[in-house]
Amino acid sequence: MGSSPALATCLISADPAIRELQTLVDKDATRALQQVLTQLQSLERAPQVDAQRTASLYSVQAQAYSILELYDDAKNAASKGLKFASLASDPVHLDLLSTYAENVFDAAGMDSAIKSIDGARASQVKGSLADTCLLITRGLLQYRQDRTDLAIGSLTQAYRASTAPEFAAPRINSASMLSSVMRSTGDYVQALALNQEVLDWDTRQGATLSLSVNRFLRGKILNLMGQYAAAIGEFTEARKLSVQLDDTQGVAFADLLDCTARIELGQLDLAASECDNALRAFTAGRSAGEVKETQGLLARIDLANGHAEKALYTLNEVLDQGGADLLPSRVASLYQWRARANAALHNYRDAYTDLTEYVRLYAAANDAERSRAATALRARFETDQEIERNILLQRELGVSQVQSQRQARELRWNAIVVTSGVLVIALLIYFLIVNRRYRQQLVKLASQDALTGLPNRRRTAELATAALADATAAQSPLTIAIIDMDHFKIINDRCGHATGDFVLKEFARIGREALRPTDVLGRWGGEEFLLIMPDATLDLALASLERVRTLVFGIQLPASGAGLRVSLSAGLASSLKFGRSLDELIARADSALYVAKNAGRDLVRVADESYLATTAIRRAIRQ
Repeated sequence: MGSSPALATCLISADPAIRELQTLVDKDATRALQQVLTQLQSLERAPQVDAQRTASLYSVQAQAYSILELYDDAKNAASKGLKFASLASDPVHLDLLSTYAENVFDAAGMDSAIKSIDGARASQVKGSLADTCLLITRGLLQYRQDRTDLAIGSLTQAYRASTAPEFAAPRINSASMLSSVMRSTGDYVQALALNQEVLDWDTRQGATLSLSVNRFLRGKILNLMGQYAAAIGEFTEARKLSVQLDDTQGVAFADLLDCTARIELGQLDLAASECDNALRAFTAGRSAGEVKETQGLLARIDLANGHAEKALYTLNEVLDQGGADLLPSRVASLYQWRARANAALHNYRDAYTDLTEYVRLYAAANDAERSRAATALRARFETDQEIERNILLQRELGVSQVQSQRQARELRWNAIVVTSGVLVIALLIYFLIVNRRYRQQLVKLASQDALTGLPNRRRTAELATAALADATAAQSPLTIAIIDMDHFKIINDRCGHATGDFVLKEFARIGREALRPTDVLGRWGGEEFLLIMPDATLDLALASLERVRTLVFGIQLPASGAGLRVSLSAGLASSLKFGRSLDELIARADSALYVAKNAGRDLVRVADESYLATTAIRRAIRQ
């Protein structure tokens, strides 16, 4: 039950026997795998006699391994098959190439896989079945790279191209992937609609395994929407299908998510029973990450039942590596629960330490949430008409839903902040009275980036919002820039993280000294910074950024960085052109930054493409 669904076979074979095996993969991948192994063994002595059939069998084998999440086995099978189907125009070759790419997860491997897919697409007719299938694989890889904007573009294009009857498989594949992408951006209405399309297909095809996975994914969406009773219903159905398939890990995942939903409903005894079932299965399957996740939920139940000491013991075991061995999205809540357990046992200093870590991780999660929202805004997903079959009404609903969801997310984060603030007061009241230093540290943590001393992302966003409101009221210009340090990962890799930190601190110092006192430079995330320039025209902003861009050349790198130099790229946007909301202003600046990056880096670009280079500064920077 990975973070993105395995794709069913997209290019259906013309060979009836192979086609039957492809269909079986969606129903029972284990049984399909057994049949394929038997047939491959019969061809083992002379596979070249029927190379096409051998390649096709390896393709089915790779797809079965992929659905069973045996990723290395899937890549190995795909590699073997490609030796028998080397012709680039062969559909079997394209299917093997796609399956191999779908089972790559490391950064370098995904970059290489996307190049292979793009190379294969170059020889296909645009909009053809093969081109559409390759486009879906490209979208999956982009989603894994956390490039939601690119993934939405690729998958939407594939979804729209898949309307003809012979495109039924890619239609479902693209809908399934789009559902996961929409879920990750918080667009749960779209995610559910796309998921329903996939479920209807699975039901008609009798695809038991695929149906189990997609019911599980539907339950996850409902869980995120707070519809816990409905989510439990989906997990129950997914569990039944997993039992039918003898899929013990599928059963365990259903029990785990069922446990989560029942905790939210306050059904603690039922939740404990489901979590115990999941823990036994994950322990037997040696799924270390899932074991710890389940133990964390059981600790939460113990804490709710008043067993703080037992909960603390369990959480100490779960966090024995500081959360480094767990999914980042799960770690923050573990620190929050351990803070509560320590507070219940009057271990207030430990509670404060855990709560500080929780706030740090929460801030990082908030940054990621804003980043996903910005990339989704750039993509402008517009497939409502095909999902609801009501073009005009659905466009209006789509805009309303995006706005409502953004407001709901902001309210949710605000509620978390308020709740955390109340918890801080409750935990620290016993010792903050006699030691004001802790309170000062907490205020600093909430507003300042520890490395550079600049305002952190949350504080920078607050200052930007206030600056935009002031500029709107005074009808004066406000220019913002998103600045990114070029080749920062290479500097880190070659010179070490200490040098990377030095570069960021030096850039912050240069910015503070070179910019106007009224300008605000804040750390936006990683090597990215947001510059807020009140009462600044684009001419003035360009001149200021050009000065900063020149000064950063003086940042010295150690001998290990020979051949490297520090430079930056930036994107500018003005409220006079894009002044309706801060989100759009930032999104436009971000788009201009991507233009600067793609144009060769060490450049500044302006979001408004109609902005003419009428001064020497503009001409110099645009050249």
